Amino acid sequence: MNKDPLFQPLQLGGLALPNRIVMPPMTRSRASQPGDEANDLMAAYYAQRAGAGLIVSEGTYIDPLGKGYAWTPGIHTPAQVAGWRKVTGAVHAAGGRIFAQLWHVGRLSHTSLLGGRQPVSSSPIQAQGVNVFIAAEDGSTPGFVQASVPRALTVDEIREVVDQYRAAARNAIAAGFDGVELHGANGYLVNQFIDSGANTRTDAYGGSLENRLRFLGEVAQALIEGAGDASRVGIRLAPLTTLNGCVDDDPETTYLGAARLLGQLGVGYLHIAEADWDDAPLMPLAFKQRLREAFPGVLIYAGKYTAERAREAVTAGWADLIAFGRPFVANPDLPERLRVGAPLAQHQRDTLFGGGAQGLTDYPTLAQAAA
Repeated sequence: MNKDPLFQPLQLGGLALPNRIVMPPMTRSRASQPGDEANDLMAAYYAQRAGAGLIVSEGTYIDPLGKGYAWTPGIHTPAQVAGWRKVTGAVHAAGGRIFAQLWHVGRLSHTSLLGGRQPVSSSPIQAQGVNVFIAAEDGSTPGFVQASVPRALTVDEIREVVDQYRAAARNAIAAGFDGVELHGANGYLVNQFIDSGANTRTDAYGGSLENRLRFLGEVAQALIEGAGDASRVGIRLAPLTTLNGCVDDDPETTYLGAARLLGQLGVGYLHIAEADWDDAPLMPLAFKQRLREAFPGVLIYAGKYTAERAREAVTAGWADLIAFGRPFVANPDLPERLRVGAPLAQHQRDTLFGGGAQGLTDYPTLAQAAA
């Protein structure tokens, strides 16, 4: 019997995962224009990677005001749902499992992406020094620009966003996804409510930890209702990364509180994004162990894991699944490469965002490279 910890099965609600390897969400900016619709090229890309125990789609915006980057897909129109149905059908035909990552970027956007409207956030605080990817309507060269100054959502608008998440979850299930993941990390809208440094509200959604977690809890509950089953809902959090200008004064207390809240709601998994830049500080093992104690569901970790570190994490028990981001870009058969200890191909940085098949679906498998 194969004793490799990365190749032991795991039950995620009603979904049987054949291994512990996750393909995490990675923006690739290949949605069809106009309309930001998933397409045949994206279907081929995800199907090539169906050997993962679980695939989580690239961030998929839930409403036009939730868009933050050019050429990213949405899931709020019938055409977008139909586009994603191509992707889920291809993944399932290849034997895979796929969740949709639902995304509202909040303040990490630009007026040119929003039809001239101002981005929204928990508070009217600009993400200074944070750039977003835009493309001009006249077809001029795309590039990165400073995120625009946001305005604070009203309480009524917060309720509308919660409804948008519920509708997006329903759309995802209608599109054939096996479940949904909330992007509550990396400085996007949910994160802008959670972290004390990004939230200066004085109403029921700001101030105390309970108040700052309120939006997270309401969105998670809406996703459970939209997906029809709490086990079909995952939440991505980034407790210590301080990405895109979101900083918390006491992140361990804040995110242990978030884990307990989400555990009480019964969501299927937490997806913990660790800092992954060069020389990034490691998340303390003691904190990971406390997260395990706080959350009774499945725990996924992502952040420059090697096969060796992944096996150690699963064996130690504080992680159930490990997500490999960049390695999945250039290695469509990553699980097989990890199983046999084969070398990993390196991705092309200049084809990560936008373009066509080059740098998306043209990376060979081991068998193809040997042929």
